[in-house]
Order: sequence, then structure tokens, then C-alpha cells
Amino acid sequence: MNIISAEFIKGVVKADAIFENSIPQIAFIGRSNVGKSTVINTLTKNKDLAKTSSYPGRTQQINVFFINQAFYLVDLPGYGFTKTSKSVRENIQRLINWYLLESGYETKQIVHIIDANIGPTEADLEMLSNLEHAGKSIIVLANKVDKIKSSEYVKKMRAIKEQLGHHTLIPFSSVKRIGLAELYKAIA
Repeated sequence: MNIISAEFIKGVVKADAIFENSIPQIAFIGRSNVGKSTVINTLTKNKDLAKTSSYPGRTQQINVFFINQAFYLVDLPGYGFTKTSKSVRENIQRLINWYLLESGYETKQIVHIIDANIGPTEADLEMLSNLEHAGKSIIVLANKVDKIKSSEYVKKMRAIKEQLGHHTLIPFSSVKRIGLAELYKAIA
């Protein structure tokens, strides 16, 4: 896949007609600060497309990007810890659950991003289970593999794969551009 155009369309916080057309949606989900926006920027070759921050909880809406005038990349807020109030965290979780599990919007693919160095957390495994029960097509992206010591890499990837079962696992690094071709192929 070659991405030649990528533009931010809008941020969404409730039902929206943008999701009701026939344009395929590829959603990116993961814990706060796992690198969802950075992965999107790497994928689109535009470091300023999706706003990134070291502040957990920066993304508080569903950000929609139109790619190649053919499909949407959907950047969801992160679940889990955020530097926000409890009510904001609850609203974010409701928004995520609504879009992914309750809205009825059809996603072509869900890219579930986990931190490769930490491995799947309890929150990651719960989200994965929810997506499985909803019948979603899921790719798991083990992000930030460049931060794993080379002596631990194989062991960590094997442990992640064992926890994830049958799901496609793509080791990924935006810094070293590891896994980029595999991700393009998986979402094409």
C-alpha cells in the first residue's frame, strides 16, 4: 500500500454521519500513551497529522483521518491511566466502548496497540476479549520494540504471542520503521 494523501477530517464525540457512509474504517486502539497517534503518523508519513503528546489522556475524542480518498483511519482515545479527572476517564471509556462495541459501525480492521516492552496488561487483555466477543477483525501491534534489549527480544515476543493466541502480531517501531511493511499489508 502506498499512502499518497492523508487529511484530518474531524474529531467525533457522539454518533456522526461520517461513520454511516460506505467508506471503510480502520480503528487504532490501545492504552494511553502507547503510541497510537505516532503509529498513524508513521503509517501516513506525516509526523504532524495526528497530534502526539507525552501527556496521558491528550486524545479525548475520536479523530478521523481520510486516507487516499478511500478509507478512514480512526484514532481512538487511550484507555486506562490518564492525567485527567475520573469523570473525563469515564467519558473516554464510554466513548471507546460506544464506537467499538455498541454503535454498530462496521470497522474493516482494528489495530490494537500494546507496549512491546511491557506486554499486554490486564486492561489490554480485557479490551482484546471485548473486541473478540464483538466479532471484530483484530491485528495486534507490539509497539516500541526498539526499546527492548536485543537479548530479551525473542523471549518477550514469544510471551506476548502466547498471551494473544491466534491474533496476528506485528512487532513495530516508528523510530526504526520496523513492521511498517507488515502493517501496510495487514490493513490493505
